[in-house]
Amino acid sequence: MGGQMELESVPGVGAKTAAALRELDDPEAALRDGDVASLARAPGISEGRAARIARGAIRAEHDDPGGFTATKRAREIHEDALALLTERTVTDYAAKRLETIYPSGVRSRIEEVRSFAESAMTREPDPAVLDALSAVEPLAEPGDVRVRDRCLATRDAERYADAQAAIPEVSVEVVDDARQLAELARSYSTVVALDEAFAGVDIEGDVRVEPNALEEPESVVPERVLTFFARNRDRIRAAAEVHGVADLDAPCDLETLLTALAQLDEDGSVSGDAELDRLTTAVDDLDAAVSTAESVANDHLREAIEEQDVTIEGTDLLSLVERGAGVDSLLQRELADEYAAAVGKARDHLVDALALRDMEATARRAFPDEPAYPVEHSEDVVARLREELTAARDQRATRRKRELADDLAEMRDDAAALVDAALELDVELAIARFADDFDCTMPALTESEGVAIEGGRSPLLDVPFEAVEPVDYAVEGVTVLSGVNSGGKTSTLDLVALVTTLAHMGLPVPAESARVGRVSELHYHAKTQGTLDAGAFEATLREFGDLVADVDYRSGPAGAETDGDSGVTSDDPAAGTDDRPVMVLVDELESITEPGASAKIMAGILEALGERQATAIFVSHLARDIRAAAETDISIDGIEAKGLEDGELRVERSPVKGKLARSTPELIVEKLADDGADDADGFYSDLLGKFE
Repeated sequence: MGGQMELESVPGVGAKTAAALRELDDPEAALRDGDVASLARAPGISEGRAARIARGAIRAEHDDPGGFTATKRAREIHEDALALLTERTVTDYAAKRLETIYPSGVRSRIEEVRSFAESAMTREPDPAVLDALSAVEPLAEPGDVRVRDRCLATRDAERYADAQAAIPEVSVEVVDDARQLAELARSYSTVVALDEAFAGVDIEGDVRVEPNALEEPESVVPERVLTFFARNRDRIRAAAEVHGVADLDAPCDLETLLTALAQLDEDGSVSGDAELDRLTTAVDDLDAAVSTAESVANDHLREAIEEQDVTIEGTDLLSLVERGAGVDSLLQRELADEYAAAVGKARDHLVDALALRDMEATARRAFPDEPAYPVEHSEDVVARLREELTAARDQRATRRKRELADDLAEMRDDAAALVDAALELDVELAIARFADDFDCTMPALTESEGVAIEGGRSPLLDVPFEAVEPVDYAVEGVTVLSGVNSGGKTSTLDLVALVTTLAHMGLPVPAESARVGRVSELHYHAKTQGTLDAGAFEATLREFGDLVADVDYRSGPAGAETDGDSGVTSDDPAAGTDDRPVMVLVDELESITEPGASAKIMAGILEALGERQATAIFVSHLARDIRAAAETDISIDGIEAKGLEDGELRVERSPVKGKLARSTPELIVEKLADDGADDADGFYSDLLGKFE
């Protein structure tokens, strides 16, 4: 795949979706690989939508016409099979990813999934790994990063449009000359000029001339990378933990990645930088520190004045001073040393409280040498100190952001691969858990017709799986399956459908062993509830008429052998493309109309399917009547009841080949006939003879 036409040729991908997919680095690879996580990163594409797009792409890749589940009941079996897998996922992603695995009649697609499933079955579902997976999610693009203290400037209208597209996080301004550039510098902390013509222009403020800025957007907006990693920090850490617990090979050095992540706060700002923390704290605490420094100075002076030994009592002097009577002259004459000491304490407190270094000289000028009471700071000096601290903080933060963004940008692809690998592991573990929970094995998929199951147990029954009795059953061609009520005919049909569906999904099946003939369509007709009216009866007949007419079976090469490693027959150009072999499963079609007519109808359908070499199993209580109505030999298998015990049937669940199973009424009559005391006049024996 590649280019616009190829994207839009994928089923379900129109122009709008194709445009969204082109936002990805390599949409063709994501489609080809069924990579739901990558596809879901495209704007407006949810995981569910990504899974549907991936399925369409997979079908296109394998030239798969689809249509395997040809009836409502066949679709239900597929949904049930899928549910057994998705119930064993930890992440929502894995559940959606499994939806890209569907039953197909195309061998190349089946082999592709088989290879994946066989590898997955070697995984050990460690509880610690499953626990670690619970915090893993696909990486999310922030999409809402906006930086207001910076802008881009250019003289070129075309570059203006390019800049808006390349770096949407900041404003882009058009300027004609250096004067307009200088005006921008007064409004923004940083102005990045994109035109080489501005190089060497002397403008006050942070104006940088970077003609290549659009090629390196992270240098202008390091917040893009930092916000991405901040939003995804927990997901990346969880994926790293999964790799550690599961002993997976990581795409990068995990310690380096985790150390870089530790330097990020949740809001994308840089943490763990002592100098930046010092400057940030100094800006935040400046007003409080100045106020406290004033209090320190005034407390010192208050105590000094109260302790003065002069002609008037110290307390009286204090009263005068507080009224402002000769404060300057009194302080200058009597308390010059104490004032100097008080101011010194204020200055020391301010410097120490804010841990000032380079700006200590400015801070000390905040309290003037001229005596005054109460001691007050110089607002101009404090404002200048605030500007210096803020500028130093912002410069430090910007430098650290760029440094960290540079480091993290190099690890972005590795972080994505790390998370994707953890999510894919969840997909594999779901298959492994499914295989373990239901004692599954990989089936052999052949080009010969029919299905053969040994030790099959259906996980779809409403009983604990360990209580399910194993079933052996093999069918080639068309067969009627007879048996007692509640003997397991429908559950056997479900087992055949489930094994066939899973085999064509490329997945393991719940059996000791299984051989499944490749089919392109599964027609499963569930039991009809009640007799159909004339219109519905006609519609049902038309459905079977269309099915018989459409069956066009072309078998593979004579004597095709199975590949011993994969269980899939060797390649044949015609197989899986030209031929459309079908499997037809029908549960008690006789309920559509009167028994006599039903038997004739089923006999005719079975004869037509047999002539076309389809595989078909019809469950029916009218097996004897169907055989009588058929003009060709119809195979009949039976689920045999061993007898009645305390009013309950004892059944041999595996169908017996070539055996017409006795019905429940026949068993009851037989029981009564065998009891001589109840059949003294031979009434029950005569009734039993009617069944022969």
